[in-house]
Amino acid sequence: MRPFLKMHGLGNDFVIFDARTEPLMMNEELSSRVANRHRGVGCDQLIVLRASEKADVFMEIWNADGSRVGACGNATRCVGMLILDELSQDEVSIETDAGLLSAKRAAAGISVNMGPARTEWNEIPLASEMATDSADFEIDGVSAPGCVNMGNPHAIFFVDNAENEHIEVIGPQAELNELFPERVNASIASVDNGIIRLRVWERGAGITEACGTAACASVVAATRKGLIDRKATVRLDGGDLEVEWLEDGTVQMTGAATLVYKGEIAV
Repeated sequence: MRPFLKMHGLGNDFVIFDARTEPLMMNEELSSRVANRHRGVGCDQLIVLRASEKADVFMEIWNADGSRVGACGNATRCVGMLILDELSQDEVSIETDAGLLSAKRAAAGISVNMGPARTEWNEIPLASEMATDSADFEIDGVSAPGCVNMGNPHAIFFVDNAENEHIEVIGPQAELNELFPERVNASIASVDNGIIRLRVWERGAGITEACGTAACASVVAATRKGLIDRKATVRLDGGDLEVEWLEDGTVQMTGAATLVYKGEIAV
């Protein structure tokens, strides 16, 4: 039996294994089995903690469908909380496939610097060269998304009222569109008085209650469209995140991280 932690960030939930002292080989079949909500523990993403020569910990991220990804903002806050508690430090570093991140405590929970926002068409990546602040793309009645890579690719569609759009229809069509060779996380957003209402479809996971990298991408995209001035409260189905696109090009995100329970599972 293998110990695990069940955690969530605003309802975006994770199964976390610690493989720093006891080896664990993760793969597509095992990660999707554990993530299955009927036959496993159930989660949006599965996280494996490993030793790092560059940071306090390495965070390996697997989607519910068994695909491996480079970044997950809500998981970074959860892992940040664990390592902050473990090491009793004011700040910790977390290595991911997408680069080095840092986490520290804040009044509203855990604050994480998610690294630089990448906005060039080939960094996202897109299948062809085009403007990324308002991409030449339309699907199911929404168009001109702001495209941003926050360690994973995002397309943010801005509309008058995010509640009126069908993310369950738009999301999967956008995710698998040929414009996005690595698939894409698709979000619907509306902006009102400094608050971004955001609804998210995550590639490999579907609709989630919150997505930290999507929240970061939405602030970058809204700033580039002139809708906000570099920071906003991002209101997701699971709660609020405070996000700021800093002058150095990196994105700071602050919000809650919650330990739900500890358990064991055969792996």
